[in-house]
Amino acid sequence: MLLHGMCGRWYTACQRQKARQFLALVGLTVILALGVFLAPLTATAQQRGKIPLVGVLSPGYPPAPSDPRGYNAFRQGLQELGYVEGQTILLEYRFDEWQRDRLPALAAELVQLKPDVIVTHTTVGVLAAKQATATIPIVVAAAGDLVEDGIVESLARPGGNITGQILRGLELEGKRLEMLKEAAPTITHVAVLVDPTNHPVVAKRHPSAFEREARALGVRLQRVDADALEAIDAALATIADSGADALLIQDSTMFSSHRQRILDFARTHRLPTVCGGRQYAEAGCLVAYSPSHRELGRRAAVFVDKILKGAKPADIPIEQPHKIELFLNLKTAEALGVTFPQTLIILADEVIR
Repeated sequence: MLLHGMCGRWYTACQRQKARQFLALVGLTVILALGVFLAPLTATAQQRGKIPLVGVLSPGYPPAPSDPRGYNAFRQGLQELGYVEGQTILLEYRFDEWQRDRLPALAAELVQLKPDVIVTHTTVGVLAAKQATATIPIVVAAAGDLVEDGIVESLARPGGNITGQILRGLELEGKRLEMLKEAAPTITHVAVLVDPTNHPVVAKRHPSAFEREARALGVRLQRVDADALEAIDAALATIADSGADALLIQDSTMFSSHRQRILDFARTHRLPTVCGGRQYAEAGCLVAYSPSHRELGRRAAVFVDKILKGAKPADIPIEQPHKIELFLNLKTAEALGVTFPQTLIILADEVIR
């Protein structure tokens, strides 16, 4: 009996040892299999980690195919420089959907992703990005006068982590007013539609900064604000009741996205209009005078490329557009009974029919 009991215990111990060896072998096999399976994923993760990440911070909604803000041009610019989206460069977008108070949080989200560069436009976009980081390079596709606004030190050496392109908006507005008066000489009262959230510093001086040009042209200016989508209709009603006989539309991503709505109003009330950019002229603006947004987008890609190759934004001079485009809408002119002078036609990059 004793021998039988000892044999039984020995047999049970052997079985347990075999079970442990079997489980260890299975575990080792699983680990090796997982190692083989995960190795490509680890390598892929490492490869992805080497791909530059560019964060894009923007007011508004994702762009339509016509892309008046130049996003497609920015991507095209990257392609021309040899980047392949999704393979050699990654783009991460954040849009505020016209809720400007969301921009700081969206900028902070992008910073958490640790991008190599953040690209933005408009003064409010720049300020939100600047608030979110003092170290990640920021490329400004287009904004107001960053020097005058106190955002950078100088055009030649911006300092800090910001560089890019600026539009001296008030100089453009004076020229736009002059061209509007040349196209429609009888106008005397111009409503100026202003988005006070788009360029806060500029908006404070708008349109008083080009009052001198207005007086020289015999024109009275009337500022009308629209700081949100729901405020546009009220602003247009104010213009309709004001007795204005022409309309100047300030540069604003919000106005650009809703340009058809504004220009339909102007056509209904027979108001000659002056605006910024080809997209406005195509939508019915009488005179459009502005830097090319597509060129600004493509040029922003050059700034990104320089930074990814090691340049510091503090040392990259801020640029201003070299070419300003002029577009005239002949169909709108005919509807208003306006005849473009030959001087404007000669200057125009295109007369849209």
